[in-house]
Amino acid sequence: MTKSAHVDTFANDRLPPRDQWPELIFELPELQFPERLNCAAELLDRWVSAGEGDRLCLQAPGLRWTYTDLQRESNRIARVLVQDLGVVPGNRVLLRGANSPWLAACWFAVMKTGAIAVATMPLLRAKELCQVIEKAEISHALCEAALGAELKQAAAHCPTLKKVCHYGNGELEALAATKLDSFATVDTAAEDCCIIAFTSGTTGLPKGTMHHHRDVMAICRCWPPHCLQPVANDVFIGSPPLAFTFGLGGLLLFPMSVGASSVLLPKASPEVLLPAIAEYRASVLFTAPTSYRAMAAQVAGNDLSSLRKCVSAGEALPAATRALWKEATGIELIDGIGATEMLHIFISHDEAHARPGATGKPVPGYRACVLGDDGQPLPAGQVGHLAVKGPTGCRYLADERQRNYVKNGWNLTGDAYSVDADGYFVYAARVDDMIISGGYNIAGPEVESALLAHPAVAECAVVGMADEERGQIVKAFVVLHAGHVGDAQMVRTLQEHAKASIAPYKYPRAIEFREQLPRTETGKLQRFRLRHV
Repeated sequence: MTKSAHVDTFANDRLPPRDQWPELIFELPELQFPERLNCAAELLDRWVSAGEGDRLCLQAPGLRWTYTDLQRESNRIARVLVQDLGVVPGNRVLLRGANSPWLAACWFAVMKTGAIAVATMPLLRAKELCQVIEKAEISHALCEAALGAELKQAAAHCPTLKKVCHYGNGELEALAATKLDSFATVDTAAEDCCIIAFTSGTTGLPKGTMHHHRDVMAICRCWPPHCLQPVANDVFIGSPPLAFTFGLGGLLLFPMSVGASSVLLPKASPEVLLPAIAEYRASVLFTAPTSYRAMAAQVAGNDLSSLRKCVSAGEALPAATRALWKEATGIELIDGIGATEMLHIFISHDEAHARPGATGKPVPGYRACVLGDDGQPLPAGQVGHLAVKGPTGCRYLADERQRNYVKNGWNLTGDAYSVDADGYFVYAARVDDMIISGGYNIAGPEVESALLAHPAVAECAVVGMADEERGQIVKAFVVLHAGHVGDAQMVRTLQEHAKASIAPYKYPRAIEFREQLPRTETGKLQRFRLRHV
């Protein structure tokens, strides 16, 4: 391993032992990286050096930054980090803010200093922030002032966090304004950690996933050119937070890897996204299946003529949602599955090879298979454990759960999948969401897809509930569209609808109507919260 640039060796000291790493493969020519690599130099500095600094880079309400603008602001913030806050390479810097060009500038500033960015979801509370700060022994934070209260509460219990600087209230902006707009990006090793991305923590304590500068560049050279195929004049837009690796890639790394631009909206609900697509003439959209379903009903009256690519990830894409969006817009969704542990999407497709109900095939650069409980590959059509390997992989920060995620060189994502005769990977459920009822294995998302095809259903979640006779029964929690009544007749209607479209033994024997479903900040269903009601 080439010499690390990290003065603070915390991250290197807490990597899993090499024999617990997944097998990393770099088969594509474009994945042959040099030993010294800094992703900020590759994604930002090189465009300015090449004379492309005047290209539009980031937009937000009332703000337009070129690549040169972003570089200058990042350089100034990097100087604040080093000169005023005392950051050294390898320090962990917490980033807390809604999506904005300023948050992006903070992220690049951390990369430039050789420090490690630990981005946190805007809605995290003090208790959750404490878990992240303590686990990563965070020393510094750049925080949007509007989100400062929870961090202040957390800091009172976290002695490692020495310095917090706020932006949005003029504090960081004033310090940055006094600095030169040049900064020598630290010459980091390709294997220097630059991100600790925490899992959403929907169950148990969140896990910190460690990613290197090489990992950041590897994801830019796998899924985007082979599946998304963006071009330099694309305008990206979407809803996932930059603190979520789906959002970091889709709204910052991937557009900048091709010299394109991105629109960063602090809030991006369906009601906000649709007119914003028209306003900014966005061409590439990233959001979750739930958002596509909601937007499909609101497309009328919005000019979406600029859109050419729409990406769905974050949770499984129901076939009914794919059909709704295509009917409303004429655009075939690009589906994909990724993981915080893998950094981004590793199974997907382009529009020409989309198949309803299937996620796709391994992205070039990655391999995948379905394993049985004995760790051996299963034949086509059988549901088992999804296993993946490629140029990125799981390295948990000082966490015994590493042994569960990586086995025999494979990353076991916790998803249950099958592979069809054509090599398409078909999602069944999270392994924890498989329902065993009367001896049958039932995938909750398959039942959800069946229910979502009924015109009365806006959203639904399916879980297994304990039952003395069957072990478990299938229970559905359903949100109805306005104008429909959740009564006994609707229960029977939905049950018969399910029986008509999937094997009758899979139908929901219990249905409960809800005003809304529990979700994470990134839009993922929290089914575990429904199992205990």
